[in-house]
Amino acid sequence: MNEYLEEAQEELKRVDHIIYVSLKYTRTVDIIRNALHRMLSACDFIVAGILEHNKEQKKIKKLPDTPKQRIDLMRELYKDDKTVLRFITFYVFLRELIKVPFKKTEEYRRHVTMIAEFENKTADVNIDTLEDNYDKMAKDFFAYAVILNEGIKDE
Repeated sequence: MNEYLEEAQEELKRVDHIIYVSLKYTRTVDIIRNALHRMLSACDFIVAGILEHNKEQKKIKKLPDTPKQRIDLMRELYKDDKTVLRFITFYVFLRELIKVPFKKTEEYRRHVTMIAEFENKTADVNIDTLEDNYDKMAKDFFAYAVILNEGIKDE
């Protein structure tokens, strides 16, 4: 496993602690946002890890500098892999979610919610949706990225 994926694994441990310990006792939108930032950081490392593996395999010459370039390159390299494309969609949404204005509701209660206000829609992020996205997207895709890098699954 390359150093980027090891860093992603460490970030995912931090997200796990934030969701299952800190958020359980604090229940604030600030903790939800902290978990989202850590999840985004883990996703950044996962993307960099996959691209680094492709660089080692001589499929690409260098790692792009910006996240947008990395996303575009991932789409190009894995255009037939639905799992990667689904992850990229989640990753792009997460990047947007962090930047948009938000409101707080039900702070210090079980149903604490961050309401993100996009131009034409809103997204509600509460404890349950955060857990679901962490389990289904971040952790599962990390495992898939390790499989891609280890060469167990040939593309």
